[in-house]
Amino acid sequence: MICKKDIMYKGESMMKRFLLLMAVFFMICSFVVAQSQQEEPAETMTTVDGFDWRQFAGDQIVVCWPNHVHYNATIASGVVEEFEELTGIDVEIDLLQYLSMHDKQVLEMSKPQGDYDIVSMVVMWKAEYAMADMIQPLEPFFAKENLQVPDYDFDDLVPAYVEVTGIAGGENVYRDGPGASLYGLPFGSETSILVYRQDLFDQYDIEVPETYDDLIEVSKFFHENVPGVDGLTMRGASGHHATHGWLLHASPYGARVFDAETWEPAFNRPEAIETIEFMKKMIEYGPPGMTGFTQDEEFQAFLQGDVAMYLDASVFTGTARDTTKSKVADKLGFALHPAAATMGSETGGFGLAIPSNAQNPDAAFLFMQFLTMKETERKIIENGGAPFRMSSVNDADLQETYPEFKVLAEQLKYANPDWRPIIPEWGEINGPYLGVAINQALTGEKTPQEAMNDIVAPVREIMVRAGYID
Repeated sequence: MICKKDIMYKGESMMKRFLLLMAVFFMICSFVVAQSQQEEPAETMTTVDGFDWRQFAGDQIVVCWPNHVHYNATIASGVVEEFEELTGIDVEIDLLQYLSMHDKQVLEMSKPQGDYDIVSMVVMWKAEYAMADMIQPLEPFFAKENLQVPDYDFDDLVPAYVEVTGIAGGENVYRDGPGASLYGLPFGSETSILVYRQDLFDQYDIEVPETYDDLIEVSKFFHENVPGVDGLTMRGASGHHATHGWLLHASPYGARVFDAETWEPAFNRPEAIETIEFMKKMIEYGPPGMTGFTQDEEFQAFLQGDVAMYLDASVFTGTARDTTKSKVADKLGFALHPAAATMGSETGGFGLAIPSNAQNPDAAFLFMQFLTMKETERKIIENGGAPFRMSSVNDADLQETYPEFKVLAEQLKYANPDWRPIIPEWGEINGPYLGVAINQALTGEKTPQEAMNDIVAPVREIMVRAGYID
């Protein structure tokens, strides 16, 4: 028999269960709503000082990058994924050997619509690209209010790097001046400094070279007196690398490729020949096979401990400090590029530009700014990348962690923005003529004077055809 009391009890129990289920249901709904509010890319969470990072969410940009220490550090730092998460923009990287990039970039940028939204260009390509309208001026992008990243601080970018990386057009073609425009931002830019084996210099009580005469004397000492250790590592391979090696020392010696006023060839003048004679001494006191050294062999000679000194691009320092790549990582010293007739160091490396036929140029510009912001730069530096902002090279804490930064801060005062004449025709002159002639002089196939005299006529013909010489 079921009594009334039992019915009432069961009814009350069912009601309690119902109310409990309803309470749980509302709790779950509240939790889901809260979570969706947190997870949804709301504008308020991606807007800083009125700037909306997600305005191009869903876009894809394709970038052409070199297999290079700075760009590899960028990938290792995780900032690309950080940008994708922040903006909702997908980034695809086409990673190439840097000497293979030029032809592929030109091919893509010559189409009505190319595959690349950003290209990393070696500085010697900037005038060629700009004068052929293959890349876009950046001033119009900076002028768009919706693209101006707060606190970007353009003026903090190393001025010499900005000029050599991004300025082109106008009266001076590849230098700042009337009619010139900004086409690129520095990213992987460099000057030159001296990196040396501090342990060996201490062991043998040797003063760090301050002049080229000192450099010759110290190189000779190591070659003749320290078993298994030669003087200076250097590029010498025929073509681009031999030219780079020559330019590196031509600047301090006061040599030029062309006369500053007339554009007449000047690479066979006394200062230029003196530069090659110095290089020949370095071949004599350097590691075997240096006349065939590219940048990779130059790096490895120092990393393996085969030489006492390295004098070239400052981007090398991150690799030199990397204990997984360098046998001398804990034995390093850093100094200014030695002086000859003058103080003058390299300006070179890489910069970022936006092709004129880019499919998503605004999203690409956002990525360019993100990569070159102060906060991003610090993360790249921590992974072995090169600094490109004055605030970094002058930062006391960073100088404590990276002693070469203190040297860089001083060296940048002498960085030569006219280190090489990066006119659009430079590619015709650089490797095929200068690089071959310099290598012929280094190997002894010709005397330095003969080698350089022999290319005056063909190089001058290029300059006449291009309108630099009447």
